[in-house]
Amino acid sequence: MTTVLGRLYCDYLMPSQLASYEEVVRRAHEAGYVQTSVRGYFDLVREGRPTPDKVLVHRHDIDTDLRTTRKMFEIEKKHGIRSSFYFRLSTLDLKLMREIEEYGSEASYHYEELATYAKKHRIKCPTALRNRMPEIRSHFIANFLRIEQALGRKMRTVASHGDFVNRRLKVNNTEILEDPQLRMDCGIACEAYDRALLDHIDIYIADRPAPQYYYPTSPFEAIRGHHRICLVTHPRQVETNWKENTKDNLFRFYEGLVW
Repeated sequence: MTTVLGRLYCDYLMPSQLASYEEVVRRAHEAGYVQTSVRGYFDLVREGRPTPDKVLVHRHDIDTDLRTTRKMFEIEKKHGIRSSFYFRLSTLDLKLMREIEEYGSEASYHYEELATYAKKHRIKCPTALRNRMPEIRSHFIANFLRIEQALGRKMRTVASHGDFVNRRLKVNNTEILEDPQLRMDCGIACEAYDRALLDHIDIYIADRPAPQYYYPTSPFEAIRGHHRICLVTHPRQVETNWKENTKDNLFRFYEGLVW
Protein backbone atom coordinates (compact mmCIF):
# COMPACT_ATOMS: atom_id res chain seq x y z
CA MET A 1 0.00 0.00 0.00
CA THR A 2 2.85 2.37 0.85
CA THR A 3 4.35 1.78 -2.60
CA VAL A 4 1.02 2.44 -4.32
CA LEU A 5 0.45 5.64 -2.36
CA GLY A 6 3.98 6.76 -3.10
CA ARG A 7 3.48 6.20 -6.80
CA LEU A 8 0.20 8.11 -6.77
CA TYR A 9 1.91 11.02 -5.02
CA CYS A 10 4.82 11.10 -7.46
CA ASP A 11 2.63 10.81 -10.54
CA TYR A 12 -0.23 13.12 -9.58
CA LEU A 13 0.41 15.21 -6.46
CA MET A 14 4.12 16.03 -6.27
CA PRO A 15 4.87 19.77 -6.47
CA SER A 16 6.92 20.77 -9.49
CA GLN A 17 10.69 20.36 -9.07
CA LEU A 18 11.54 22.67 -11.96
CA ALA A 19 12.64 25.44 -9.60
CA SER A 20 14.87 22.97 -7.80
CA TYR A 21 16.40 21.87 -11.10
CA GLU A 22 17.05 25.48 -12.06
CA GLU A 23 18.69 25.99 -8.67
CA VAL A 24 21.06 23.08 -9.41
CA VAL A 25 22.02 24.76 -12.67
CA ARG A 26 22.49 28.13 -10.98
CA ARG A 27 24.56 26.82 -8.08
CA ALA A 28 26.78 24.78 -10.36
CA HIS A 29 27.42 27.90 -12.43
CA GLU A 30 28.24 29.94 -9.34
CA ALA A 31 30.62 27.20 -8.17
CA GLY A 32 32.53 27.37 -11.44
CA TYR A 33 31.29 24.21 -13.15
CA VAL A 34 31.22 23.85 -16.90
CA GLN A 35 27.82 22.29 -17.63
CA THR A 36 27.90 20.21 -20.77
CA SER A 37 26.53 17.25 -22.72
CA VAL A 38 27.67 13.64 -22.77
CA ARG A 39 28.90 14.20 -26.32
CA GLY A 40 30.77 17.37 -25.45
CA TYR A 41 32.54 15.87 -22.47
CA PHE A 42 33.34 12.56 -24.14
CA ASP A 43 34.87 14.33 -27.12
CA LEU A 44 37.37 15.99 -24.79
CA VAL A 45 38.15 12.70 -23.06
CA ARG A 46 38.49 10.70 -26.27
CA GLU A 47 40.72 13.24 -27.97
CA GLY A 48 42.94 13.62 -24.91
CA ARG A 49 42.24 17.33 -24.65
CA PRO A 50 42.25 19.10 -21.27
CA THR A 51 38.95 18.72 -19.43
CA PRO A 52 37.50 21.42 -17.17
CA ASP A 53 38.61 21.34 -13.55
CA LYS A 54 34.93 21.29 -12.60
CA VAL A 55 32.37 19.74 -14.92
CA LEU A 56 28.71 18.77 -14.60
CA VAL A 57 27.51 16.47 -17.39
CA HIS A 58 23.74 16.71 -17.79
CA ARG A 59 21.97 13.65 -19.19
CA HIS A 60 18.18 13.67 -19.61
CA ASP A 61 16.41 10.39 -20.38
CA ILE A 62 13.11 11.28 -22.03
CA ASP A 63 11.03 8.26 -21.03
CA THR A 64 7.81 10.28 -21.08
CA ASP A 65 6.51 13.86 -20.95
CA LEU A 66 7.66 16.16 -23.72
CA ARG A 67 5.98 19.11 -22.01
CA THR A 68 8.39 19.01 -19.08
CA THR A 69 11.27 18.22 -21.44
CA ARG A 70 10.60 21.52 -23.18
CA LYS A 71 10.51 23.37 -19.86
CA MET A 72 13.87 21.90 -18.82
CA PHE A 73 15.36 22.88 -22.16
CA GLU A 74 14.11 26.46 -21.74
CA ILE A 75 15.75 26.65 -18.30
CA GLU A 76 19.04 25.50 -19.79
CA LYS A 77 18.86 28.04 -22.60
CA LYS A 78 18.17 30.76 -20.04
CA HIS A 79 21.40 29.89 -18.23
CA GLY A 80 23.46 29.14 -21.33
CA ILE A 81 24.37 25.55 -20.49
CA ARG A 82 24.57 22.42 -22.65
CA SER A 83 23.17 18.94 -22.00
CA SER A 84 22.11 15.65 -23.61
CA PHE A 85 18.49 14.64 -24.25
CA TYR A 86 17.91 10.97 -25.11
CA PHE A 87 14.53 10.19 -26.72
CA ARG A 88 12.76 6.83 -26.92
CA LEU A 89 10.88 5.79 -30.04
CA SER A 90 7.71 6.61 -28.09
CA THR A 91 8.86 10.16 -27.27
CA LEU A 92 10.58 11.20 -30.49
CA ASP A 93 9.93 14.86 -31.27
CA LEU A 94 12.04 15.78 -34.28
CA LYS A 95 11.19 19.48 -34.08
CA LEU A 96 12.33 19.70 -30.46
CA MET A 97 15.36 17.51 -31.17
CA ARG A 98 16.45 19.84 -33.98
CA GLU A 99 16.01 22.86 -31.70
CA ILE A 100 18.19 21.18 -29.09
CA GLU A 101 20.90 20.44 -31.65
CA GLU A 102 20.76 23.91 -33.20
CA TYR A 103 21.19 25.44 -29.75
CA GLY A 104 24.36 23.38 -29.19
CA SER A 105 23.09 20.66 -26.88
CA GLU A 106 22.72 17.01 -27.87
CA ALA A 107 19.59 15.13 -28.97
CA SER A 108 19.96 11.39 -29.50
CA TYR A 109 18.49 7.93 -29.00
CA HIS A 110 17.30 6.27 -25.78
CA TYR A 111 17.22 2.73 -27.10
CA GLU A 112 15.47 -0.40 -25.80
CA GLU A 113 15.32 -2.95 -28.64
CA LEU A 114 16.31 -5.88 -26.42
CA ALA A 115 13.44 -5.30 -23.99
CA THR A 116 11.05 -4.56 -26.83
CA TYR A 117 11.94 -7.84 -28.54
CA ALA A 118 11.47 -9.82 -25.32
CA LYS A 119 8.00 -8.34 -24.81
CA LYS A 120 6.92 -8.76 -28.42
CA HIS A 121 7.95 -12.42 -28.55
CA ARG A 122 7.13 -13.15 -24.89
CA ILE A 123 10.64 -14.39 -24.16
CA LYS A 124 11.28 -14.95 -20.46
CA CYS A 125 14.61 -16.77 -20.61
CA PRO A 126 17.80 -14.65 -20.69
CA THR A 127 19.67 -17.25 -22.73
CA ALA A 128 16.90 -17.50 -25.30
CA LEU A 129 16.82 -13.73 -25.59
CA ARG A 130 20.58 -13.45 -26.04
CA ASN A 131 20.41 -16.08 -28.76
CA ARG A 132 18.28 -13.62 -30.75
CA MET A 133 20.88 -10.86 -30.47
CA PRO A 134 21.71 -10.69 -34.21
CA GLU A 135 18.06 -9.95 -35.01
CA ILE A 136 17.77 -7.52 -32.09
CA ARG A 137 20.86 -5.68 -33.30
CA SER A 138 19.41 -5.41 -36.79
CA HIS A 139 16.32 -3.74 -35.29
CA PHE A 140 18.54 -1.31 -33.39
CA ILE A 141 20.52 -0.39 -36.51
CA ALA A 142 17.35 0.19 -38.53
CA ASN A 143 15.81 2.41 -35.83
CA PHE A 144 19.03 4.32 -35.21
CA LEU A 145 19.63 5.09 -38.89
CA ARG A 146 15.98 6.01 -39.46
CA ILE A 147 16.02 8.51 -36.60
CA GLU A 148 19.36 9.93 -37.68
CA GLN A 149 18.16 10.43 -41.23
CA ALA A 150 14.93 12.10 -40.11
CA LEU A 151 16.82 14.32 -37.67
CA GLY A 152 19.37 15.34 -40.28
CA ARG A 153 22.17 15.18 -37.71
CA LYS A 154 24.85 12.64 -36.82
CA MET A 155 24.09 10.94 -33.49
CA ARG A 156 27.39 9.97 -31.87
CA THR A 157 26.28 8.90 -28.40
CA VAL A 158 23.30 6.84 -27.24
CA ALA A 159 21.87 5.82 -23.86
CA SER A 160 20.18 2.58 -22.84
CA HIS A 161 16.66 2.66 -21.42
CA GLY A 162 15.85 0.46 -18.43
CA ASP A 163 12.59 -1.49 -18.69
CA PHE A 164 10.85 -3.81 -16.21
CA VAL A 165 11.79 -6.68 -18.54
CA ASN A 166 15.47 -5.84 -18.19
CA ARG A 167 15.19 -5.92 -14.42
CA ARG A 168 13.30 -9.22 -14.33
CA LEU A 169 15.58 -11.00 -16.79
CA LYS A 170 18.75 -9.26 -15.56
CA VAL A 171 19.68 -8.48 -19.15
CA ASN A 172 20.58 -4.90 -20.07
CA ASN A 173 19.88 -3.16 -23.35
CA THR A 174 23.56 -2.15 -23.35
CA GLU A 175 24.40 -5.68 -24.52
CA ILE A 176 23.20 -4.62 -27.96
CA LEU A 177 26.24 -2.36 -28.26
CA GLU A 178 28.75 -5.01 -27.19
CA ASP A 179 29.61 -5.28 -30.86
CA PRO A 180 32.45 -3.09 -32.17
CA GLN A 181 31.33 -3.54 -35.77
CA LEU A 182 27.82 -2.26 -34.97
CA ARG A 183 29.30 0.82 -33.33
CA MET A 184 31.55 1.40 -36.31
CA ASP A 185 28.75 0.93 -38.83
CA CYS A 186 26.49 3.36 -36.94
CA GLY A 187 29.25 5.83 -36.08
CA ILE A 188 28.54 5.56 -32.35
CA ALA A 189 31.46 6.88 -30.31
CA CYS A 190 30.01 6.34 -26.85
CA GLU A 191 27.22 4.59 -24.96
CA ALA A 192 26.36 6.61 -21.87
CA TYR A 193 27.27 3.68 -19.60
CA ASP A 194 30.66 3.04 -21.22
CA ARG A 195 33.60 2.80 -18.83
CA ALA A 196 35.51 5.04 -21.24
CA LEU A 197 33.15 7.81 -20.11
CA LEU A 198 32.37 6.84 -16.52
CA ASP A 199 36.05 6.37 -15.61
CA HIS A 200 36.31 10.14 -16.02
CA ILE A 201 33.36 10.84 -13.71
CA ASP A 202 33.83 11.19 -9.93
CA ILE A 203 30.18 10.73 -8.97
CA TYR A 204 27.19 9.50 -10.96
CA ILE A 205 23.85 10.81 -9.66
CA ALA A 206 20.44 9.65 -10.87
CA ASP A 207 17.09 11.10 -9.89
CA ARG A 208 14.64 9.03 -7.88
CA PRO A 209 10.93 9.30 -7.01
CA ALA A 210 9.98 11.56 -4.10
CA PRO A 211 10.81 11.84 -1.28
CA GLN A 212 14.35 10.65 -2.07
CA TYR A 213 14.70 12.67 -5.28
CA TYR A 214 18.37 11.71 -5.93
CA TYR A 215 20.76 8.77 -5.43
CA PRO A 216 23.37 8.35 -4.00
CA THR A 217 23.32 12.01 -2.98
CA SER A 218 21.82 15.28 -4.10
CA PRO A 219 23.56 17.37 -6.75
CA PHE A 220 23.72 20.19 -4.21
CA GLU A 221 25.90 18.01 -1.97
CA ALA A 222 27.95 16.78 -4.92
CA ILE A 223 28.74 20.33 -6.01
CA ARG A 224 30.37 20.89 -2.63
CA GLY A 225 32.57 17.82 -2.76
CA HIS A 226 33.16 16.51 -6.30
CA HIS A 227 34.73 17.98 -9.42
CA ARG A 228 33.40 15.67 -12.17
CA ILE A 229 29.67 15.01 -11.87
CA CYS A 230 27.20 13.22 -14.13
CA LEU A 231 23.55 14.01 -13.34
CA VAL A 232 20.84 11.83 -14.91
CA THR A 233 17.31 13.22 -14.82
CA HIS A 234 13.90 12.21 -16.17
CA PRO A 235 11.09 14.70 -16.86
CA ARG A 236 8.68 12.46 -14.95
CA GLN A 237 10.68 13.00 -11.75
CA VAL A 238 10.78 16.76 -12.28
CA GLU A 239 7.11 17.58 -12.76
CA THR A 240 3.83 15.67 -12.72
CA ASN A 241 1.87 15.30 -15.93
CA TRP A 242 -1.45 13.60 -15.24
CA LYS A 243 -2.23 12.71 -18.84
CA GLU A 244 1.20 11.33 -19.73
CA ASN A 245 1.66 9.48 -16.44
CA THR A 246 -1.76 7.84 -16.69
CA LYS A 247 -1.13 6.77 -20.27
CA ASP A 248 2.29 5.37 -19.37
CA ASN A 249 1.02 3.55 -16.27
CA LEU A 250 -1.80 1.89 -18.19
CA PHE A 251 0.53 0.84 -20.98
CA ARG A 252 3.06 -0.61 -18.55
CA PHE A 253 0.28 -2.54 -16.80
CA TYR A 254 -0.87 -3.91 -20.17
CA GLU A 255 2.67 -4.90 -21.15
CA GLY A 256 3.19 -6.74 -17.87
CA LEU A 257 -0.14 -8.51 -18.30
CA VAL A 258 0.50 -9.82 -21.81
CA TRP A 259 4.22 -10.59 -21.50
